[in-house]
Amino acid sequence: MLKGKNAVITGGSRGIGRAIALKLAAEGANIAVIYNGSEEKARETCTEARSFGVEAECYKCNVSDFNEVKETLDKIIKEMNRIDILVNNAGVARDGLIYSMKEEAFDMVIDTNLKGTFNTIKHLTGHFIKNRSGKIINISSIVGITGNAGQANYSASKAGVIGLTKAVAKELGSRGINCNAIAPGFIETDMTEKLTKREELLKAITLGRIGKTEDVAELALFLASDKASYITGEVIRVDGGLAI
Repeated sequence: MLKGKNAVITGGSRGIGRAIALKLAAEGANIAVIYNGSEEKARETCTEARSFGVEAECYKCNVSDFNEVKETLDKIIKEMNRIDILVNNAGVARDGLIYSMKEEAFDMVIDTNLKGTFNTIKHLTGHFIKNRSGKIINISSIVGITGNAGQANYSASKAGVIGLTKAVAKELGSRGINCNAIAPGFIETDMTEKLTKREELLKAITLGRIGKTEDVAELALFLASDKASYITGEVIRVDGGLAI
């Protein structure tokens, strides 16, 4: 489905990002994994991706750093010659009630989740326009739609990603570039495994189960493929019916 395509996945060393990287690799895409945490995990993802017969390399980069993102993407373009797919998955959470939330916690989440998404799109826009094609997939969150107590910073950052997605879709659509967002609900990842009150949560999910990273990866694959060539500016929930 994606044979010969080149994909960049931020936050691709674990969780949803890892699942997306491996799903795209399984369908023939060469992979560039951007990480800012565990080099070991990133290398494991790349090694597994190569088992599908594709190229896969890891790049350490703090997506909140405007200049570092440019340098990293320029390096990837030089080594891969072309980028066809951008998946903005890198994200952090620093939960807390707004009454006690420190400015540093708010800034860190906004800088990584929202500004990080802007940074990669900004630095690849010229490349995509030159190629007159490109698939941008931004990982937002269900709380970017509904909000969530104790997550003012995270909710704001993910709502911002939705607004950014729609603006970019309108700006770049005439250049053959698609930009969509995925809004996962509660997915089994390192970020959600510490959740308490899981039984109450399950009662609120129509399908009665926590989502899997593969559930998100399947949708990312579809949006990255030619099958979704006439879809742009959309925000698609993968939440098991949590926000119906």
